[in-house]
Amino acid sequence: MQLVRTEAGTVVEHQGRAFIMPLAWDAIFRAPDVEALALQHWERAHSSGAATASWERPLAPVEGQEVWAAGVTYYRSRDARMEESSSAAGGDFYARVYEAERPELFFKSTAHRAVGHGGSVRLRADSQWNVPEPELVLAVNSQGRIFGYTVGNDMSSRDIEGQNPLYLAQAKVYDGSCALGPSIVLANAPLPPETTIALSITRQDRSQFKGSTTLAQMKRSPVELADYLFRDQSFPSGVLLMTGTGIIPPSDFTLHPGDQIEIEIDGVGRLLNTVSQ
Repeated sequence: MQLVRTEAGTVVEHQGRAFIMPLAWDAIFRAPDVEALALQHWERAHSSGAATASWERPLAPVEGQEVWAAGVTYYRSRDARMEESSSAAGGDFYARVYEAERPELFFKSTAHRAVGHGGSVRLRADSQWNVPEPELVLAVNSQGRIFGYTVGNDMSSRDIEGQNPLYLAQAKVYDGSCALGPSIVLANAPLPPETTIALSITRQDRSQFKGSTTLAQMKRSPVELADYLFRDQSFPSGVLLMTGTGIIPPSDFTLHPGDQIEIEIDGVGRLLNTVSQ
């Protein structure tokens, strides 16, 4: 079962049929059991003979939610962030974060900065080294319970972040720096550790980079990350939490305007975006 945010409203799809739910997106994130709520509305619409809904053009699955992100949750991410930072800029911080009990958590985006499937992500005008970061994203309700998953792209300006760890917000948070979608797949159980995340970057119909990883490579569990995020913080309309990346293009690669970024997570979905300046 999945939820899709569209111009016409929230769509719930199950068993090959999709119906509009008469609930605002934020109200869904406030529900104690989102999967049960969605199933109830789907069954009611199905039994009443309601018209099937369409969602060819999904919006980013975020409205009143904040988007947060976790860093250095994969060993490969730790190495990449140490490589981009000189020792004077605190490169060893990332090794210490990887080994620490407390995870790195940072604010990433609001709805107006995020784009959905088919939208355009942006490059910072003052950066020369920009990469996508493909990530599993947790949909967490207002009570702190993970109720589903979506695909995310945490766009990052690696040269800005590498200058100084205190520049993280500027490297990560700007208009068009976050892509999410196409839907939220509802699930009460954790995803299998063998779940694959794959990244493909194409430029003028030529492959520029391909990479993949699995959730088994994550050091921290999604439940642990969500638990830390909700410590002394409240999210009245729920939150979306990116869980870090284990796929890093080589240090001589940077995105160009017009590049196509495709991120696919087994059982969750495929997110496609174009790069604009």
